[in-house]
Amino acid sequence: MVYVFLAEGFEEIEAISPIDILRRGGVEVKTVGAQNSAVKGAHNITFNTDIRETDIDYKELEAVVLPGGMPGTANLGKSKAVLSAIEYAKENGKLICAICAAPSVIGKMGLLKGKKAICYPGFEKYLKGAKITEQPVVTDGNIITAKGPGAASEFGFSILKAIKGESISSKVKKDMQYL
Repeated sequence: MVYVFLAEGFEEIEAISPIDILRRGGVEVKTVGAQNSAVKGAHNITFNTDIRETDIDYKELEAVVLPGGMPGTANLGKSKAVLSAIEYAKENGKLICAICAAPSVIGKMGLLKGKKAICYPGFEKYLKGAKITEQPVVTDGNIITAKGPGAASEFGFSILKAIKGESISSKVKKDMQYL
């Protein structure tokens, strides 16, 4: 199960594109309300999440996905459930994926030390010990980071590739006419 955490003020495209791509690739995804089950994004689009943060089943967790946006990222960082899910993923070798400002959440937890990573410009100072790259999406071990809204689809394909492999990711790209 891939859990995509949504907090008030999240960047909508950074959540929806990966969710769509993963589901097209046959991955089970659940959106999780980090504080509420109805969550308003940064551009005033309200989403009803699949589950609340108290309903996470850690035995099913394959990946944690954190969309960026502000104040969504700050709200993710304040959520004990989000931090607990990230900690569980770290301890169990599961995927930890963050885009835009959200890599700052995992950076503040010290999970990027010695890892290649990227984030939205201006948030690099929170990626403690990371080797900052200029690639739009970076995979280093079980951590996938991405630069921002323009990289949302590539972020989704990178997560799909990590879960289902290159052939499924390539097939979904082709089926979507992704250039």
